[in-house]
Amino acid sequence: MTSSSSASASSLPLYQEVADKLARLIQGGVLRPGEKIPSLRKVSGQYGVSLTTAIQAFIQLEDRGLVEGRPKSGFFVRVQPKPIKEPAFQRQPAASSITQVSVGGLQSRLFDAAMVPRILPLGGAVPVPELLPMVKLNRSLAAVARRQGKSGVAYDMPPGSEVLRREIVKRTLNAGATLLPQEVITTCGATEALMLCLRAVTQPGSVVAVESPAYFGALHALEELGLRAVEIPTDPEHGMDLDALEVALTQHDISACLVVPNFSNPTGSLMPDAHKRSLVQMLAEREVPLIEDDVFGELHHGPHRPHLAKSYDEKGLVMLCGSFSKSLAPGYRVGWVAPGRYYDRIKALKLTTTLATPTLPELAIADFLANGGYDHYLRSARAFYAANTKRVGQAIRLAFPEGTQVSQPQGGFVLWVEMPTGVDALRLQDEALAHEINIAPGPMFSANQGYRNCVRISCGVPWTERLHHALQTLGKLAARQM
Repeated sequence: MTSSSSASASSLPLYQEVADKLARLIQGGVLRPGEKIPSLRKVSGQYGVSLTTAIQAFIQLEDRGLVEGRPKSGFFVRVQPKPIKEPAFQRQPAASSITQVSVGGLQSRLFDAAMVPRILPLGGAVPVPELLPMVKLNRSLAAVARRQGKSGVAYDMPPGSEVLRREIVKRTLNAGATLLPQEVITTCGATEALMLCLRAVTQPGSVVAVESPAYFGALHALEELGLRAVEIPTDPEHGMDLDALEVALTQHDISACLVVPNFSNPTGSLMPDAHKRSLVQMLAEREVPLIEDDVFGELHHGPHRPHLAKSYDEKGLVMLCGSFSKSLAPGYRVGWVAPGRYYDRIKALKLTTTLATPTLPELAIADFLANGGYDHYLRSARAFYAANTKRVGQAIRLAFPEGTQVSQPQGGFVLWVEMPTGVDALRLQDEALAHEINIAPGPMFSANQGYRNCVRISCGVPWTERLHHALQTLGKLAARQM
């Protein structure tokens, strides 16, 4: 089965095209900070669009922080404040080496600590239950259990619940990707989706291009499948370095590329749409499949849901993986994959692994989505995560040793913290556990266990005096190592 034709650059909303053109004038210095930009009527006439479209374009420029409206004066190029320094990542040598992955032991240690209730869970990228809409979700679960009767305990064979798949494709449409329900297969979380995609296009010993730093769950999947990694440097703001990826594609026989374009874990980077398009085109020219992990895509802090790389897929080479684990119900273990041209292969692999996705959790989530509960919850969740990541980030800057740098994600709820080079994150993890605090050390996020002075901190925990004290404790422990 082939995937649906995706949107090309020319199919972007007209207001977005206008906004992009004006943004280029601002970023190129044609329109300078503090300078008034052309009026709505002038932009409308110049670009041949309606006033409504021009207004939408200006609103998007405001959302991007490029312009500001002044009462009775019009719109002006925003004077950008001096940015807080982003983490100076320890960049891996660009595409120079292939690494046999070994992170499983570090992952087990993190998860073992996460199972101890008294330990503050700052290590896992999972929201605590108090932040989730469990009462309403349980109502959906009870309702579908009553409706389904005996069929609720029967297998829901691949591709899985049609009701849920219909809801999923409605949501991908909001992210620029036009899919049909019959192009989606439900899975037991995004982890299974990633594993199925990797198994579909690799064999033991194959090389997979990954971000650096990368989500440790993806690295562990490579390890379990006997795959090797080539680590591609990642910018903390814009994601994977495409020039370095191009070098890697030239130097190595790469079987797949695994990327989190929207709010990468652990850095929180957001790949610009133009980069996503270039990424898809670069891989398509070489017939290299792209595995896109979008588990954080719904948790944007700004007003707009970012586009998917899948939006630019014209050859069915992008395998889009999603899940409700980060945004709604971790324990339900409901995910999905839109595998493009690899649909039949992944459907067959699903049958030989977990056979089916649990029926009632699928249907409960579908009911919750269809009744508007998910969108209602996401509005409050996004606001909470946006505020909490800023608050936690500021507390880290104040508490940790001088020279510590903290990411500034535009979505999701994790922070990547780079401490001075004298601090050992693995030792810090040991010392933190003695204080009943769990953190994720940097070596978990690298195939060669780099980033020894980095940690990932979860902001999926409400702000309390205990959290504040824990961050201060971590800062003191780090300072003692220097």
